[in-house]
Amino acid sequence: QCTYLEIEQVERTHAVVLSRPAWLWGAEMGANEHGVCVGNEGVWTREPVGEDEALLGMDLVRLGLERGSSAREALEVITALLERYGQGGSCKEEPVPFVYHNTFLLADRCEAWVLETAGRYWAAQRIQEGSRNISNQLSVGREITAEHAGLRQRARSQGWWSGDGEFSFAEVFSLPHQPPRMEAAKARYRAGKELLRQHAGHITAETFMAILRDKESGICVDSEGFRTAGSMVSVLPRDPALPCVHFFTATPDPSRSVFKPFIFAANLKPTPQVRSPTFRDDPAKRIPRFQSTVDRRHELYRRHQAALELMERDQEQGQKLLQTLRDLEKQGLEGVNALLAGTVTPSPEELADLFFDCVEAEMKFYT
Repeated sequence: QCTYLEIEQVERTHAVVLSRPAWLWGAEMGANEHGVCVGNEGVWTREPVGEDEALLGMDLVRLGLERGSSAREALEVITALLERYGQGGSCKEEPVPFVYHNTFLLADRCEAWVLETAGRYWAAQRIQEGSRNISNQLSVGREITAEHAGLRQRARSQGWWSGDGEFSFAEVFSLPHQPPRMEAAKARYRAGKELLRQHAGHITAETFMAILRDKESGICVDSEGFRTAGSMVSVLPRDPALPCVHFFTATPDPSRSVFKPFIFAANLKPTPQVRSPTFRDDPAKRIPRFQSTVDRRHELYRRHQAALELMERDQEQGQKLLQTLRDLEKQGLEGVNALLAGTVTPSPEELADLFFDCVEAEMKFYT
């Protein structure tokens, strides 16, 4: 049972860790036990968006992670389900539907892909080297590695492409007149590309954390009542003997949040402080949907919000708290770097408790 649709189950699913809006089944981003990471974002294209309930892009993120043991396999899972069921339905917990198509980043220890969609159509680019970013617009141009079998025919039949010259997915399927939010995304995309270029050849987890905290570029959103909801950075070592490490904030606004490390391990300690409450008569599941609201904030979120209010009210105290949080994050990063460098070997119990312990430490600072 996905957010809106029920689809056929598979014989086996992988363990996953997800960062997701609490009301739906899927996820904005996450990782699985095989070191596969997937994230998505909204795009608007020449294909009309479907208000009819189908699979959400966020459902496809989770399905790719649950069913794919490599980035390529996750991509194949997502595209097959997209072609079969389509994408559609509101992506927001509000009575007025908010609908979009999706772009995905997929990576594992060995390779990375950008997958972009327009309705049931799609194009994918395998990233061979360097870095790549996405930002609410189509960006796969002529470098298409795989595509929907009917993609070019669709473009020709709609009069979007004459069939002459090289085919560019972004040029052909992008809207001629972009909505304002797409225009803003162009500057954010360029800024992200430039920030990555500046660090080319020596990008670390800390580099990504700094980029995700960049407010000037608009990558870290904190305006018009909207905040970046959650952030994730993953380290995927090429050496299979080393574990993949996934850092999650589990709270909004990464510039004022702590990235906490998570490693898949046996007997993982559950972290109820970052699990949102469930509701017996959930307004997201009752038809018509979204007629009432519930408080979905988990415990860490509530305490973090109270701390943010303090930061805004009392600048001096706020700076102290922020410094404490940064020190906490630094400890986690140093521990992970030592683990990946082979200078420390934590016990299986320590790995299983890692994320729980980091969340607990953060909670203590808030009280």
